[in-house]
Amino acid sequence: MGHSKFVYVIIIRSTREKIWEALTKPEFTRRYWAGTTQKSEWKKGASWGAYTPDGRLWDAGEILESDFPHKLVLTWRNEHFPDMKAEGFTRLTYVLEESPLGIKLTLTHEVDVANSKLIEAVSGGWPSVLSSLKTFLETGTPLPNSEKWPEGL
Repeated sequence: MGHSKFVYVIIIRSTREKIWEALTKPEFTRRYWAGTTQKSEWKKGASWGAYTPDGRLWDAGEILESDFPHKLVLTWRNEHFPDMKAEGFTRLTYVLEESPLGIKLTLTHEVDVANSKLIEAVSGGWPSVLSSLKTFLETGTPLPNSEKWPEGL
Protein backbone atom coordinates (compact mmCIF):
# COMPACT_ATOMS: atom_id res chain seq x y z
CA MET A 1 0.00 0.00 0.00
CA GLY A 2 1.28 3.46 -0.86
CA HIS A 3 0.50 7.00 0.06
CA SER A 4 -0.20 10.13 -2.00
CA LYS A 5 -0.09 13.60 -0.53
CA PHE A 6 -0.44 17.20 -1.68
CA VAL A 7 0.45 20.14 0.59
CA TYR A 8 -0.10 23.80 -0.26
CA VAL A 9 0.66 26.83 1.92
CA ILE A 10 -0.58 30.35 1.25
CA ILE A 11 -0.53 33.58 3.30
CA ILE A 12 -3.75 35.60 3.26
CA ARG A 13 -4.18 39.12 4.61
CA SER A 14 -7.40 38.49 6.48
CA THR A 15 -8.59 36.98 9.74
CA ARG A 16 -8.92 33.30 10.53
CA GLU A 17 -12.65 33.82 11.02
CA LYS A 18 -13.14 35.35 7.55
CA ILE A 19 -11.04 32.66 5.89
CA TRP A 20 -13.00 29.93 7.68
CA GLU A 21 -16.25 31.54 6.55
CA ALA A 22 -14.96 31.78 2.97
CA LEU A 23 -13.96 28.09 3.04
CA THR A 24 -17.31 26.88 4.36
CA LYS A 25 -20.15 29.23 3.37
CA PRO A 26 -21.79 28.63 -0.03
CA GLU A 27 -22.33 32.34 -0.66
CA PHE A 28 -18.53 32.72 -0.64
CA THR A 29 -17.36 29.45 -2.23
CA ARG A 30 -19.47 29.96 -5.33
CA ARG A 31 -17.74 33.32 -5.88
CA TYR A 32 -14.16 32.04 -6.07
CA TRP A 33 -14.53 28.25 -6.56
CA ALA A 34 -16.17 27.82 -9.99
CA GLY A 35 -19.71 28.27 -8.68
CA THR A 36 -19.30 25.34 -6.27
CA THR A 37 -21.31 25.25 -3.07
CA GLN A 38 -20.59 23.14 -0.04
CA LYS A 39 -23.23 21.90 2.35
CA SER A 40 -22.49 20.76 5.89
CA GLU A 41 -23.15 21.63 9.51
CA TRP A 42 -19.33 21.74 9.85
CA LYS A 43 -19.44 19.75 13.08
CA LYS A 44 -17.62 16.47 13.81
CA GLY A 45 -19.57 13.59 12.31
CA ALA A 46 -21.63 15.76 9.95
CA SER A 47 -21.85 14.89 6.28
CA TRP A 48 -20.24 17.19 3.74
CA GLY A 49 -20.92 17.68 0.05
CA ALA A 50 -19.60 19.87 -2.75
CA TYR A 51 -22.15 20.64 -5.45
CA THR A 52 -21.80 21.92 -8.99
CA PRO A 53 -23.68 25.07 -10.04
CA ASP A 54 -26.43 22.88 -11.54
CA GLY A 55 -26.86 20.99 -8.24
CA ARG A 56 -24.96 17.74 -8.91
CA LEU A 57 -23.09 16.21 -5.97
CA TRP A 58 -19.44 16.30 -7.08
CA ASP A 59 -17.52 15.40 -3.91
CA ALA A 60 -18.72 14.02 -0.58
CA GLY A 61 -17.44 13.05 2.83
CA GLU A 62 -17.68 13.59 6.55
CA ILE A 63 -16.33 16.16 8.98
CA LEU A 64 -13.65 14.51 11.15
CA GLU A 65 -12.57 17.57 13.14
CA SER A 66 -13.90 21.12 13.35
CA ASP A 67 -11.96 23.49 15.58
CA PHE A 68 -13.21 26.95 14.57
CA PRO A 69 -11.24 28.96 13.40
CA HIS A 70 -8.05 26.92 13.61
CA LYS A 71 -8.44 23.53 11.96
CA LEU A 72 -10.92 21.69 9.76
CA VAL A 73 -10.47 18.04 8.75
CA LEU A 74 -12.79 16.10 6.49
CA THR A 75 -12.95 13.02 4.33
CA TRP A 76 -13.32 13.64 0.61
CA ARG A 77 -14.36 11.30 -2.19
CA ASN A 78 -15.00 12.33 -5.78
CA GLU A 79 -18.47 11.17 -6.80
CA HIS A 80 -18.22 11.94 -10.53
CA PHE A 81 -15.22 10.05 -11.96
CA PRO A 82 -15.39 6.26 -11.37
CA ASP A 83 -11.59 5.78 -11.18
CA MET A 84 -11.26 8.49 -8.53
CA LYS A 85 -14.33 7.30 -6.61
CA ALA A 86 -12.85 3.79 -6.54
CA GLU A 87 -9.85 5.11 -4.59
CA GLY A 88 -12.18 5.71 -1.64
CA PHE A 89 -12.09 8.56 0.81
CA THR A 90 -9.16 10.94 0.99
CA ARG A 91 -8.39 13.23 3.91
CA LEU A 92 -8.40 17.02 3.59
CA THR A 93 -6.98 19.20 6.36
CA TYR A 94 -7.07 22.99 6.56
CA VAL A 95 -4.93 24.62 9.26
CA LEU A 96 -5.14 28.37 9.91
CA GLU A 97 -2.28 29.98 11.85
CA GLU A 98 -1.18 33.49 12.67
CA SER A 99 1.97 34.63 10.89
CA PRO A 100 3.78 38.00 10.70
CA LEU A 101 2.43 38.57 7.17
CA GLY A 102 -1.17 37.46 7.69
CA ILE A 103 -2.91 34.15 8.21
CA LYS A 104 -1.04 31.08 7.03
CA LEU A 105 -3.43 28.59 5.46
CA THR A 106 -1.94 25.12 5.09
CA LEU A 107 -3.94 22.63 3.06
CA THR A 108 -3.02 18.94 3.12
CA HIS A 109 -4.89 16.49 0.90
CA GLU A 110 -3.83 12.84 1.22
CA VAL A 111 -4.84 9.22 0.78
CA ASP A 112 -3.35 5.78 1.40
CA VAL A 113 -3.20 5.01 -2.33
CA ALA A 114 0.02 5.10 -4.31
CA ASN A 115 -0.08 7.37 -7.38
CA SER A 116 -3.61 8.53 -6.55
CA LYS A 117 -5.52 9.93 -9.51
CA LEU A 118 -7.57 12.11 -7.17
CA ILE A 119 -4.52 13.62 -5.49
CA GLU A 120 -3.00 14.22 -8.92
CA ALA A 121 -6.18 16.00 -10.02
CA VAL A 122 -6.58 18.16 -6.90
CA SER A 123 -2.89 19.12 -6.94
CA GLY A 124 -3.66 20.91 -10.18
CA GLY A 125 -6.83 22.51 -8.82
CA TRP A 126 -6.02 23.56 -5.26
CA PRO A 127 -3.44 26.25 -6.18
CA SER A 128 -6.01 27.99 -8.40
CA VAL A 129 -8.82 27.68 -5.85
CA LEU A 130 -6.71 28.98 -2.96
CA SER A 131 -5.18 31.77 -5.04
CA SER A 132 -8.67 32.87 -6.02
CA LEU A 133 -9.74 32.67 -2.35
CA LYS A 134 -6.79 34.86 -1.37
CA THR A 135 -7.50 37.38 -4.11
CA PHE A 136 -11.20 37.43 -3.21
CA LEU A 137 -10.56 38.06 0.49
CA GLU A 138 -7.85 40.67 -0.10
CA THR A 139 -9.51 42.61 -2.95
CA GLY A 140 -13.20 41.66 -2.93
CA THR A 141 -12.89 40.15 -6.41
CA PRO A 142 -11.82 36.58 -7.24
CA LEU A 143 -9.38 35.70 -9.99
CA PRO A 144 -10.82 36.06 -13.51
CA ASN A 145 -12.89 33.08 -14.68
CA SER A 146 -12.73 31.38 -11.27
CA GLU A 147 -16.47 31.85 -10.80
CA LYS A 148 -17.33 29.64 -13.80
CA TRP A 149 -17.72 25.88 -13.78
CA PRO A 150 -15.58 24.27 -16.52
CA GLU A 151 -17.54 23.52 -19.68
CA GLY A 152 -18.23 19.87 -20.34
CA LEU A 153 -18.08 18.70 -16.73
